[in-house]
Amino acid sequence: MTTAPFAAVPSGTAPSRPAPSGTALRPPQHRGRQAFVRLVTALVLAAGALFIPFAPTGTAATESLLSQGRPVTASSTESVAFPAASAVDGDGGTRWSSAFADPQWIQVDLGATATVSRVVLQWEAAYATGFKLQTSADGSTWTDVYSTTTGTGGTQNLTVSGSGRYVRMYGTARATQYGYSLWEFQVYGVAGGATGDTELSYQRPAVASSYQDDGNCGGCLPAKVDDQDPGTRWATSATTGWTDPGWIYLDLGATAQIHKVVLQWDPAYAAAYRLQVSNDAATWTDIYSTTTGKGFKETITNLNGSGRYIRMYGTARASQYGYSLWEFQVYGTGGAPTPPPALPPNPSFPGHLVWSDEFNGTNGTAPDASKWTTDPGPGVNNELEYYTSGNRNLYQDGTGNLVIEARKEVTAGSSCPRDPLSGSTTCQYTSGRINSSDHFNFTYGHAEARIKVTGTQGLWPAFWMLGADFKTGTPWPASGEIDIMEHVGKVADSVYSTLHAPAYNGAGGYGSPYTVAGSDFASAFHTYGVDWDSAHMTFYVDGNAFFTVDRNVLETTRGPWVYDHPFYLILNNAVGGDWPGAPDGTTVFPQKMLVDYVRVYQ
Repeated sequence: MTTAPFAAVPSGTAPSRPAPSGTALRPPQHRGRQAFVRLVTALVLAAGALFIPFAPTGTAATESLLSQGRPVTASSTESVAFPAASAVDGDGGTRWSSAFADPQWIQVDLGATATVSRVVLQWEAAYATGFKLQTSADGSTWTDVYSTTTGTGGTQNLTVSGSGRYVRMYGTARATQYGYSLWEFQVYGVAGGATGDTELSYQRPAVASSYQDDGNCGGCLPAKVDDQDPGTRWATSATTGWTDPGWIYLDLGATAQIHKVVLQWDPAYAAAYRLQVSNDAATWTDIYSTTTGKGFKETITNLNGSGRYIRMYGTARASQYGYSLWEFQVYGTGGAPTPPPALPPNPSFPGHLVWSDEFNGTNGTAPDASKWTTDPGPGVNNELEYYTSGNRNLYQDGTGNLVIEARKEVTAGSSCPRDPLSGSTTCQYTSGRINSSDHFNFTYGHAEARIKVTGTQGLWPAFWMLGADFKTGTPWPASGEIDIMEHVGKVADSVYSTLHAPAYNGAGGYGSPYTVAGSDFASAFHTYGVDWDSAHMTFYVDGNAFFTVDRNVLETTRGPWVYDHPFYLILNNAVGGDWPGAPDGTTVFPQKMLVDYVRVYQ
């Protein structure tokens, strides 16, 4: 892992930190615009204006408004005053407004697949000059039905042609320094206009030209491509399969009509391949071929094939390695499909408080044992501390804070990497680490904590989450890791948010720094948070959204999204390690990380 400075781009970010075991609201970001909006709204109401759905003459009689009152989610909200739900409430005096960054999006769940014929966008002054309208069957894979780079704002009545359960406005360029803001997001069409396509491939039998099962890729068997687990994959054999051709096929159980295939590639992808169908797994017919495969996530649509079996037949590898797929998903009709598990419902942001700790215990008492488990032992990532149990390094201060205190003191009988100052391999520092795994795990929502970090050379405080399946045997990074906040003492004016998964982890994690040039984050409390649902994560510092992860962008540029399952919370204050480096002669001990609260909303 690298300790080089991190670029302000979503790559090459913070090294990972897997665990060895085990109702404040964000303030509005621009108060002046709220006053203006209230004035405009008052004038409209005073004039007796009545908001009605936009319905020009000539609309087909069967078309209806599908979106009003439906569940809606967004990449971010400017504040609680402008929730996503306001864009589909039928009230022309309320609106959704996003964070001040590109890209941003808002999507509505129509409840079932529909044929979409028209979208009406009623923009506030903060409109999009560049945006797309997209449809999706699952809220994950999106198809463009409209795109522009010359948006005009106002009311845009756009004729489209598409089908899906979800419809999204995906903003790529703002017209102002503010975010994106819609009074109304209206979707028109015909309910039940679905093609009837479903996923046909979940847990169907798979056969491959070869497979890998060794120390470098243990259990990389054919069955891993359709297990709906984005942390597992199939790979061709390292001894016989790093050659052309290489293939894998699925038995759909009965003859199927195949319309779409999704391939989520490992870096060992096919530069050239064919998709083929067969009735007997012996005679194959091509339904798609390419010599310009791009890897990552490839969604191949408008297929028209019939057969019981479907095969990916690779003819040219993109690297010296073989062929490897995280997922091979097939959509259409017929077959003998088993429905895959449904995703948990998406939350609305900011949501309702579902779990918290305000740390209001008396001075010197340990954290609430009904909410937190202490996690003693040495650290990871070549850290130099020994995490203690009890309340020696973890205690409440009697003024509403949890203290996680790092000290320079020896733990007899322990073993750590060699400390450069003392030369000893006995742990020379102590600190504290707690997690919620035995008490609270959750999928999706808004998690935040108000923290005063430590800030001296060699310190590494963090507020983060780890997939709950790590505690039941799923190895890191397949479990997934969400670093809401990390800080290293040697970079006083920055904090970092990063995602880790099998395809991007460690120094290659997917994330971004938040920098306030010349500041010192250790000098005051700051609030660190994340909005998380099935399609995105947006990270915040003090209510300012600075980094949004769009699922589709992640899957098509870095690798699988592994965040659709329960995670637990972790707080720790590490000493040393690959990223911050070891304490030196300038380091001051003790160092107290203060946590005012931790809250989760859904």
